[in-house]
Amino acid sequence: MFRFFSVSTIVFKGVFAAAQGTPYTGQPTEGPGGADYAHTHVSVYDGATRADGFWLYEPESPRPESAPVVVFLHGYGAYNPMAYGKWIKHLVAKGHIVIFPRYQKNLVWPRPSGFPDNAAKGIRDAIALLQRSDNHVKPDLSKVTYIGHSYGGVTAAHLGVNWEKYRIPKPDAMLLAEPGSGPFNGARLKDYSGLPDDLNLLVVVGEDDYVVGTAFGLLVFNTAVNTPNRNFIVQRRDIDYSRRKGILATHSEPYCYDLDFDTGVRNYTAQRVFQTSRLNEVDFNCYWKLADALIEYTRHGRYGDVAFGATPRQRFMGFWPDGRLIRPLDVYLPEQTLQVVYPDRAQSVTPASRPD
Repeated sequence: MFRFFSVSTIVFKGVFAAAQGTPYTGQPTEGPGGADYAHTHVSVYDGATRADGFWLYEPESPRPESAPVVVFLHGYGAYNPMAYGKWIKHLVAKGHIVIFPRYQKNLVWPRPSGFPDNAAKGIRDAIALLQRSDNHVKPDLSKVTYIGHSYGGVTAAHLGVNWEKYRIPKPDAMLLAEPGSGPFNGARLKDYSGLPDDLNLLVVVGEDDYVVGTAFGLLVFNTAVNTPNRNFIVQRRDIDYSRRKGILATHSEPYCYDLDFDTGVRNYTAQRVFQTSRLNEVDFNCYWKLADALIEYTRHGRYGDVAFGATPRQRFMGFWPDGRLIRPLDVYLPEQTLQVVYPDRAQSVTPASRPD
């Protein structure tokens, strides 16, 4: 089933209009995370009636002949794509096909150990549809990016090690956002030394993620010893006391719901999305920026200093209205073996560069 909606008038609720080119408040006008969009519409294909189904989101207006592919793996229970709707629209408007595998039928089935099988089936079927149908944008599979939030990060890392077994595209870039499995162990591996040696890998955690914590992200970062181009990034809270506003660093930061993607599911996760979703500098200058830069670096060799290396551009989180810097990201490099990353507890190492 196809649906079409406008990036300019529906996605941005009139804040971003094609004629004005105005970004969201706090969003850069261009570059990684920015509002320099190449497409004004998104086409939606719903093939997700089954637990191993998928949604497809493709760029339109103009419609490209082909486009690079991003596989977006949702968190536990977040199989209503509206949870990440604005991020997905951002990726599509930048010119990517987004494959969103469902991989869960409901909150109890399948068990987490079955997530990779279902996700892989959805990826394979989505690619097959794109390749065989003249009604879809052809997928450019030369450099595929995987993005996973929460249990989607666990699933993405599992698929990254076992991509040949599952007959899916090799991951060339991977962003794990607040990855973790909470009380479950399904789909977790003992180590991630089997990730591709040429993978560009970012692991991003929040210092106040008390849903899954940082343990899984640290496991991936510390054991992906054959993947040298990897960074571990900690997004920390910051408060503007003069305006009583804050930048939070919870498990919910990647959420940015958009009802254009709503499937009607109202499970516990969906309710949490409505309660905790925010659209702010954490989206624009952390998750969206890092994902965009990672993709551009992997595909074209651009923005390497935004994606990697603890550079000022990578760590930058924006400004408060009075011109003060929002607390920059902490970045840890491959030579640093991490144990704890919370600021109020003992740590084995310090970041590659301290906040300004």
